[in-house]
Amino acid sequence: MKKKFLLTFCLAAFFTLDGFAQGAYIPFNRDYYHMLERYEILEGKNNPNFHTGFKPYRRDHVAAFRDSLSEADISRSKADKFNFNYLSNDNWEFISGETEASKKPFLKHLYTKPADFYHYRDSVVDIHINPVLYLAAGFEPGIDEMRFRNSRGIEIRGSIDRKVAFYTFMTSTQTIFPSWVKDFAEHSGAIPGEGFWKRYNETGYGFFSARAHLSFNVTRHIEAQFGQDRNFTGEGYRSMILSDFSNPYLFFKLNTKIWRFQLTNLWAQQTADIFFDNQGRPTDKIRYPKKWFAMHRLGVNLGKKLNIGIFESIMSDQFDWNYLNPIIFYRWVEHQGGSPDKLMLGTDFKWNMTRGMQLYGQFALNEFVFTEFFELEGENSSRNKHGIQVGYKYIDVLKIPNLDLQLEYNQARPYTYQEKRPYQSFSNYRTPLTHPLGANFKEAIGIIRYQPEFLPRLFATFTGLYQFYGDDPSPEVNFGKDVLKNRTVTNTGKGLYGHYIGQGVENTVIMGNLNLSYMVKQNVFLDLSHSYRKRTAEDLSSPESTNFTQFSIRVNMVRNDFNF
Repeated sequence: MKKKFLLTFCLAAFFTLDGFAQGAYIPFNRDYYHMLERYEILEGKNNPNFHTGFKPYRRDHVAAFRDSLSEADISRSKADKFNFNYLSNDNWEFISGETEASKKPFLKHLYTKPADFYHYRDSVVDIHINPVLYLAAGFEPGIDEMRFRNSRGIEIRGSIDRKVAFYTFMTSTQTIFPSWVKDFAEHSGAIPGEGFWKRYNETGYGFFSARAHLSFNVTRHIEAQFGQDRNFTGEGYRSMILSDFSNPYLFFKLNTKIWRFQLTNLWAQQTADIFFDNQGRPTDKIRYPKKWFAMHRLGVNLGKKLNIGIFESIMSDQFDWNYLNPIIFYRWVEHQGGSPDKLMLGTDFKWNMTRGMQLYGQFALNEFVFTEFFELEGENSSRNKHGIQVGYKYIDVLKIPNLDLQLEYNQARPYTYQEKRPYQSFSNYRTPLTHPLGANFKEAIGIIRYQPEFLPRLFATFTGLYQFYGDDPSPEVNFGKDVLKNRTVTNTGKGLYGHYIGQGVENTVIMGNLNLSYMVKQNVFLDLSHSYRKRTAEDLSSPESTNFTQFSIRVNMVRNDFNF
């Protein structure tokens, strides 16, 4: 029944298509998206082409924003001019003016445009085909075995009749992770951002990656997307609402943009908690259990500088027709149906306070009891569950061109993303849907990005973070960090009150990562990175410290993010 409904809904949407140009969505890439948001912040006002509070963005919208920058009153360093040219080449089919052709095409028909290995475009079909490659080699002192990554694949995007856009991405990967990423995968049974895996040799992992979507305009103001991918909410490096840390999932999304408002509706089928062995194989001999996620966010531009969003999301262990209503209040559905589904609500904001500076933040509320939230009847209730984010971006620091700073603070109280019923935690394929740490943590992050004028093809990024969290001393005890555990079964000896961030086994992580990326050609990068990570904990006799150095070649792929 659910499949018939979905098929009917999609077919109905297709037959309502109007004649609007349509672009596929650009995969979420922090480096790429920072480039876009940097110029919005430099302008000191919200851009009119898309709301940045929900990612990814459509390619034709990005091209329209790039076109607007030609007339924008912002400084233009040599690096900025390089970036403008890069964005134009990357979205050339939607740019209003002429874009450059390759100086030396390969075999006459390949790489005639810098961004495309092969493309074909007529009045009906537009198609762009690119190879995907990620070859990396790295080492950790004291460990003989080399860390590496070997990913190969293909990326295809385009449109049909300029009305239906499509995107597909496929890779096969064999890898050996640095030690802390391997520890996460062994503990959770899932690879961050990927999910299912198989053992490669004795210490490595092998997995396929696949993402794909169709997108189309239903009317001039309503657009739809159906596919398998990740989504991201907010302006930060992390998200306390919905992040890209888990693996891709099936979803249908509607974006309705009218005047200053944008309403985003997301319905998703996700993978519930799988029992697995140490080879990555689920021990359940049945189809992986599913759960259902629905979310809506209403964003509004208040004036030229401020955007505020309010959101509501629900996680359910079974399909419920009521949640398909795009403008219903989910809490009402819960009450009317006697449903114990997992509800989250809250707000996010960004304020372009002045040219070159932005404040942003999020507040996600899991449960609200007035007397306990404001501690009128006791302190630190276990039902006081929420996540907070506050951040600051400073572009062209001290008027140094292309030196950008980002500061961010995140925290989540114990038990915030857990639930008492199976398959209702805020997780997907055993990984958190929000922050990599789950809950019961505090985190401070600083990011410095620099693109020198004398060498604009070089992108330098330093990321430093400090984490403080409480872990569980054993699998039977639940102090509120692991989102997969039952929030009503704690075995901590505590009652309703006295729960604080860091309870359990206290852990502290200090980490720094320096990455240098050199763009040889359009979307072809040489990377050199070094990470230092130190963890101290009450149950460790001495700190765990490691250094990891890696060199890589990337073609049309997002660089690794191991900052957790």
